[in-house]
Amino acid sequence: MNKKTTYKDAGVDIAKAESALGSLKERIAASHGKEVLKGVGLFGGFFDLSGHGLEAPVLVSSTDGVGTKLKVAILSHRHDTVGKDLVHHCINDIAVCGAKPLFFLDYFASGALQPDVYTAVVGGLADACRDSGVALVGGETAEMPDFYSPDEYDMCGTIVGIVEKDAIIDGSKIAAGDRLIGVASNGLHTNGYTLARRVLLEDYMLDDQPEGLPHTLADELLRIHTNYYPLISRVTVQAKVNGISHITGGGLEKNTMRLLAPGLGLEIDHQAWEVPTIFELIEKRGGVPVEDMRQTFNLGIGLVFVVPPAEAAQTLSLVKQQGFGAWDIGTVV
Repeated sequence: MNKKTTYKDAGVDIAKAESALGSLKERIAASHGKEVLKGVGLFGGFFDLSGHGLEAPVLVSSTDGVGTKLKVAILSHRHDTVGKDLVHHCINDIAVCGAKPLFFLDYFASGALQPDVYTAVVGGLADACRDSGVALVGGETAEMPDFYSPDEYDMCGTIVGIVEKDAIIDGSKIAAGDRLIGVASNGLHTNGYTLARRVLLEDYMLDDQPEGLPHTLADELLRIHTNYYPLISRVTVQAKVNGISHITGGGLEKNTMRLLAPGLGLEIDHQAWEVPTIFELIEKRGGVPVEDMRQTFNLGIGLVFVVPPAEAAQTLSLVKQQGFGAWDIGTVV
């Protein structure tokens, strides 16, 4: 047989991927501090832990993605926000444990690598790392034409942080009577998009502006997931916090219940805050049952501080001082 078939003929262009990554090296390097010992390019990332001065340092790690929010980005041809979503989501997941985020690794897979899309996604991710004081130390780029359609891509990220062992926030100190201080989200964050798309895209185009929204549906659905680390780091220094929950898939109750010991439960006042318009739109347009709404979406509460009753007023004040909406939304029972 004289026929020759290259990897590029099969749909994978290694040179294109290398070129796309090369164009991002400066933005990636901008996230590096003195702790990063080697740049991108080796088989592993190197991060020096010696400068943190902790007596009993514990590493805290988490991996996540942004789900079908990517579908909205692809349909909208807007790819510069979802990388930031990924970084902020992962930061929050370890920040609620009391950890300081240190470094991040990403995975990007596509059906056919499009350099402009790749640059927008991973460039946004690199910028979010830089702005958050997190080093982007490595990642993986995969082109899989037999797995994804040409316009599709997927991504996930892994973050590693550090915390003093006796400063871990794990909910073990939560007691009956503790108050729940809810902190505002800025929209759907990165959860519930399969249901949201099913309901909303039956009635609207992404460039439509539904009644009650101050901007287009695409603008609303692509709002960047809030980074709560700066807030958490301030509140936990100035108030006693027994637990913190990041409200992601599963909603307010299920995510906060993860912190509680057996025998404890939650009493949530769902009238304590005003649910943002986007959630009301989904509920009404789709006829979505209230219980489904509550276990699918954050409904306007992106973070919960669980604090002793005597700390509730102080915590509310601290959160509001940082520019966030905040409400006393219930109690531990």
